[in-house]
Amino acid sequence: MTTPLPIVLAGARGHGRWHLANIERLQRQGVVRLAGICELTPLTEAELGVFAAEPPRQSSDFGALLDATGARAAVVCTPIPTHTDLALTAARRGVHLLLEKPPAATFADFTRMSDGVREAGTACQIGFQSFGSHAVPVIRELVADGAIGSLRGIGAAGAWVREEAYFRRAPWAGRRRLGSTDVVDGVLTNPLAHAVATSLELAGRGAAADVADIETELFRAHDIEADDTSSLRVTTTDGLTVTVCVTLCAERAAEPYVVVHGDRGRITFWYKQDRVLLQRAGHGPEETVHGRTDLLENLAAHLADDTPLLVPPHRTGAFMRVVEAVRTGADPAALPADAWYSEPATQGPRRVVKGIDAVVDAGADSLALFSELGAPWARSREVSAP
Repeated sequence: MTTPLPIVLAGARGHGRWHLANIERLQRQGVVRLAGICELTPLTEAELGVFAAEPPRQSSDFGALLDATGARAAVVCTPIPTHTDLALTAARRGVHLLLEKPPAATFADFTRMSDGVREAGTACQIGFQSFGSHAVPVIRELVADGAIGSLRGIGAAGAWVREEAYFRRAPWAGRRRLGSTDVVDGVLTNPLAHAVATSLELAGRGAAADVADIETELFRAHDIEADDTSSLRVTTTDGLTVTVCVTLCAERAAEPYVVVHGDRGRITFWYKQDRVLLQRAGHGPEETVHGRTDLLENLAAHLADDTPLLVPPHRTGAFMRVVEAVRTGADPAALPADAWYSEPATQGPRRVVKGIDAVVDAGADSLALFSELGAPWARSREVSAP
C-alpha cells in the first residue's frame, strides 16, 4: 500500500481554496496527506472544513513549517512575486513542488527558480491545469498526422467578465508593480494566462528558446496599472505565429478557446471543458470530450513511480518570455471613455468594452492583432525580441 504524500499548502485563501478542496479529494483517495498550511493568518475551523477534525499544523513561516511537518511536497498558491523565493525555500529542503502560474513575475526570477530546483534535484510542476487535459496529446497527434494539413498558426480567444471589485481583491491585484517589486497581474499573464500557455503547448513550442519575437498591444478599460484587454503575437524561431486576444471586459462571458489552423482544416479546443472540435476538408465536424489528469496527482505519481511530469518548468519558458515582454513593455494604454461603458453586476459595477467579444473572436480566427482588426482604439503594436 502506498503511503500518502505529506504536503504543505502555502496560500489557502482566494484561489488556494480550490487547492484545499483538491487536496481533500486526493486525501480521501489516499494519495496525499495535508500536513501543514502556511498563511499569514491561520485558517479557522470553518475554513478548514473536513480538515478541522484532524487539523494540519499552521504557520506563517514556510521554511519552518516544512521542517516541522516533514513534508515531501508543497503547493504554492501565493502572490506572484513570492513564488521564486518560496520555491527555492522548498528546494533547499528537498521538498518537491506544485507552483501556481505564472511561475514568476520576471524571466530572471523564473530562471533562478528553474536553476535552483534543478540543482537541488527536486521536482517542480507549474500549475497550468490545461496541460493535464487528455485532449492536448490528441490534438498534437492530429496535427502531426496531417489531419488539418500544414500548420498555419494558432489563435486563442478569451472573453471573461470581471467586476471592478475583482481588482480590489488584494493589494497586488491589477498592478504591474508594488513599489520596486514586479507583479505583472495583467489579463495575458494571470487570469487568462492559460490561453497563452496552452497555445504555445499545442504548437509544441513552449521552451524559451522557441521564441523569436513578441508583439503586444496592451489596453485597460479599468482604472488599474495592468492590462485588462490585450492582444499578443508570438513568432517562433521557425516562423510559426501564435496570436492571443483576450479581455476581462466582455459583453458576455464565454469559454476561452484555442484554434489550431491548418491549410486544410482547423481544431478548436475549449481548454477548460476539455472539448475538441475537428473541422477538415472532406469530413463532417467531429466533436469529442476528453478526460484530465490532475497536476497534484501527477506530481504524486512522478514521485512514486517516475511518471513524467506534465508541466516541468522548461515547458513554460516561452510563456515566461511573454510575461517578460509584458513586464518590460510600455504601460497599458487607457481606452478612451467612449470605448467602454459601465453596467451593474453582482457585487457592484463592471466595465464593458463595446464590441470586444467579436473582436476577440476575429483575432483567434484571423491570427490578427487588435490594430490589424481595425479596433478604433488600438494603437500599433510593440515588438520585443528576447
